[in-house]
Amino acid sequence: MPPFFALLALYALIFVLHLIVPGRWVKGYVRDGSGEPLRYRLNGPRVLAITLGLYALAGLLGLAPWDYLYIHRWTALAAACAAGLVFTAAIVLPAAPRGGLLADLFFGRLENPRLGGGHVDAKMFLYVLGAVMLALNLLSFAAHHIILFPADPSPGVVLHVALFGFFLCEYLHFEEVHLYTYDLFAERVGFKLGWGCLTFYPFFYAVGLWGVAELPNPHRSGAWLVGCAALFFLGWTLARGANLQKFYFKTRPTRPAFGLIVPEALEHGGQRVLVNGFWGLSRHINYLGEIVMAVALALSLGHPTSIWPWLYPLYYVALLVPRQLDDDRRCAAKYGPLWDLYRRRVPWRIIPGIY
Repeated sequence: MPPFFALLALYALIFVLHLIVPGRWVKGYVRDGSGEPLRYRLNGPRVLAITLGLYALAGLLGLAPWDYLYIHRWTALAAACAAGLVFTAAIVLPAAPRGGLLADLFFGRLENPRLGGGHVDAKMFLYVLGAVMLALNLLSFAAHHIILFPADPSPGVVLHVALFGFFLCEYLHFEEVHLYTYDLFAERVGFKLGWGCLTFYPFFYAVGLWGVAELPNPHRSGAWLVGCAALFFLGWTLARGANLQKFYFKTRPTRPAFGLIVPEALEHGGQRVLVNGFWGLSRHINYLGEIVMAVALALSLGHPTSIWPWLYPLYYVALLVPRQLDDDRRCAAKYGPLWDLYRRRVPWRIIPGIY
């Protein structure tokens, strides 16, 4: 099968798996027109495990080389781009206009498109597909490096894939937590989210390894690699800890987060805002964690003078700083005087003591 259509077939396979693999039903933060929380069917970890198993089986049986996605990366990227554009047109154009056509195409018209009464939620499927494809790309790119340098592969490439793999596995393991994050309750489904998850997420997030897979082992010290791993898990603690603490506060508001942090909240007019623990450090401490993780992943490859690995953390800065400003505006409109109290209590936007 030509690589262009092989990539589209792979996308179709992931959709079918998401459709048929059993999942657990949970209630989310977003509510429907009657005020009831939307229910989501979550099966991301199972879809990831099955897809990776099929990828490994194809390699063992010689049906495709281990580095197939690297060899055909440009064709695969073109196919993913085409899929993102077709998806955008299909999800946006039939819906009722919300503004100008260009704005509608980019941001979307539908907030929570779903199939089969919620059996498939567009947002959650897009995130699962993006995560699974990113995992496949990372493994294929790393395989290409090892095939090129079988006698002296870079431990940094292995570490990069291991850290990214951990990130993807725990991301899908905590699918329910993401039902309470900005994307789910604030975004609509258009080019930004659709093309972003079908094309940008699985290919650009692998940009560091894309750029250095054919470079030899830079022979960084063990201390360098340990430091990168430590920096990554510092960022992960900030990002995952903050999101989990908020999730616990939304779902079990009186229970201590992690069994340690007793929730403290500001209250006004029947509304509550969490102000201690991670959320007492800065108003978007989770964004700092995401950026720190990205920096650690860039450094782990061991080529700090190459621009390719740095494109990933630079993207996070460009994404999250404007998002923080928009989120602050949304919260100010939602909470009113309560948000003013929170800003006085926690003056830092992202980086405690700096910004």
